[in-house]
Amino acid sequence: MTNNTTQFRFRHTVGERTFGFKSLAELMAKATPARSGDRLAGIAADTAEERAIAQMTLADVPLKLFLEELVVPYEQDEITRLIIDEHDAIAFAPISHLTVGGFRDWLLSDMATPSTLQKVRQGITPEMAAAVSKIMRNQDLILVSKKCHVKTAFRSTIGLPGHLSTRLQPNHPTDDLTGIAASILDGLMYANGDAVIGINPATDNVAQACRLMKMMDEVIQHYEIPTQSCVLTHVTNTIECIEQGAPVDLVFQSIGGTQATNDSFGFNLATLADAREAALSLKRGTVGDNVMYFETGQGSSLSANAHHNVDQQTCEARAYAVARKFKPLLINTVVGFIGPEYLFDGKEIARAGLEDHFCAKLLGLPMGCDVCYTNHAQADQNDMDNLMTLLAVAGCTFIMGIPGSDDIMLNYQTTSFHDAMYVRQALGLKPAPEFDQWLQHTHIFNDDQFTLNHKIPAAFEHSLTNMLKGN
Repeated sequence: MTNNTTQFRFRHTVGERTFGFKSLAELMAKATPARSGDRLAGIAADTAEERAIAQMTLADVPLKLFLEELVVPYEQDEITRLIIDEHDAIAFAPISHLTVGGFRDWLLSDMATPSTLQKVRQGITPEMAAAVSKIMRNQDLILVSKKCHVKTAFRSTIGLPGHLSTRLQPNHPTDDLTGIAASILDGLMYANGDAVIGINPATDNVAQACRLMKMMDEVIQHYEIPTQSCVLTHVTNTIECIEQGAPVDLVFQSIGGTQATNDSFGFNLATLADAREAALSLKRGTVGDNVMYFETGQGSSLSANAHHNVDQQTCEARAYAVARKFKPLLINTVVGFIGPEYLFDGKEIARAGLEDHFCAKLLGLPMGCDVCYTNHAQADQNDMDNLMTLLAVAGCTFIMGIPGSDDIMLNYQTTSFHDAMYVRQALGLKPAPEFDQWLQHTHIFNDDQFTLNHKIPAAFEHSLTNMLKGN
């Protein structure tokens, strides 16, 4: 990629060699730490040397340029229009003079306090966040993420410093209520579920979604659990469930970073706006009104052939503009779920998880992570232990809790109920405050708040048999 002509938009000379990059999108792609998805797309750096030169070149790019040179055309993409039209120039002003490299230095400095980061977040575009992440080491991503405090609430308060929440994920390959009830009970006994009790339905239709919503609502109401439920069905199905009177707490949707990606998912920004208004109208929250739940993942735009030759991490960060618009209770990256075609091994998965968490928290989102991999990836549970621990140190909002780390419906490996207990004990982290009080009241937790009572509390014993029968 050596060339001395003037055809390149960005150039960097080393000795007698000049490296050139034709556009900001190309420069961003070449500067991205190695991953299989960008190699598959044909946009990755050809060598480690070219990647290092691209990162050095990117470090000299002014942040203001990201408001002028758009990686996805404004006329073609409603997410680009959202990013540009709703950019807060006043919030951007304190950092507007910085380059990408200067932005990194500022983020790592003592000047970037939690309150300062909160003030500037609406001035940071996803592309700015993605760009600075590309020139940061893992420890940089962790340190800055930990300074980004994002609090949301519905029936429990999520994201407070010193806390780590979990999504209790009781999936079942046939949506059998007995199996789901057993998983819910198991998770609650291990202090899981304060972020949400969320089911991916095996049969994805309105009738089944309503059935699962009613079942979870009965459990939550009967035991007075300060948490929320969600059926991870398509957003249009949830809107119909609301119209039918189902007890909807959170509205779910997988989202991508380009309009074409979301078109392939079957929704647009207007759909999400309608869904949020419908959920808010139910007024089911007790301590807050954040009613949306989003999931993302690097590679989704490429897999939909909707990436516009933009690298997968930048596409991922652009999805956070969609999420930020609708003030979610929860958002998480399902980091290794799409497969090794996009993130090949444990090292690539770990790097992507830290990048996603950093970018989302920097932009003001309550970011969690499904620390996971598929069975054909070059990764194992030790890789997941490493990433889970790093994310918890970085202030991750929530992780998944699944029986035995093995989702038998979605057929992938993630984190278990026991994993959440490990990381809370190792780092002194608590569940959401309302859920923490409930755990002590029901004697699931001992008085020290970090150890379990290792027997079924009296509050659950009477109805355990009926729950496991699906009654």
